[in-house]
Amino acid sequence: MRVLWETICSVAGLVLVAIGAFCDIAAAIGINRFPNFFVRLHAATVGAIGGAVVPAFGAGLIALGSPELGSYRFFVAGVSFTTGLMIMILGQAGAHALARATIKAKAAPLEPCVHNALKRREEVRSE
Repeated sequence: MRVLWETICSVAGLVLVAIGAFCDIAAAIGINRFPNFFVRLHAATVGAIGGAVVPAFGAGLIALGSPELGSYRFFVAGVSFTTGLMIMILGQAGAHALARATIKAKAAPLEPCVHNALKRREEVRSE
């Protein structure tokens, strides 16, 4: 039963690492192909979450499925899961702060723009 658990953890971890590699490749293509800063920022966030968090969780599962690590596998898995969770929280906050600062500083054009809630909020406040 223990060998089955270790095999399942290792295979699931490898699948997550492969998904992370795909997300990184998709994010790199998106950063190069998308038209403006804000859409490129979206692609970078996909790379940060899909390309860093998912493989970190996968590395944690691989560590749990590696008996050769001994008792250190729980430490490695815990650090991997904690790192993935921190990147998940801070990556989103960082992307939001970067986008908001860029809008406030008018450092990047908003074209093409479908909906700008910040501009509408400023118009309502000025009335």
